[in-house]
Amino acid sequence: MKVRNSLRALKKIPGAQIVRRRGRTFVINKQNPRMKARQG
Repeated sequence: MKVRNSLRALKKIPGAQIVRRRGRTFVINKQNPRMKARQG
């Protein structure tokens, strides 16, 4: 998982979902699990 300032590029990747948990923004991707990221 990467920590990013901007998740804009990651949310365009197919299968990406943006989820807010515990005040942080996560990108989870079931199709391509390497593209996980967190912001905040």
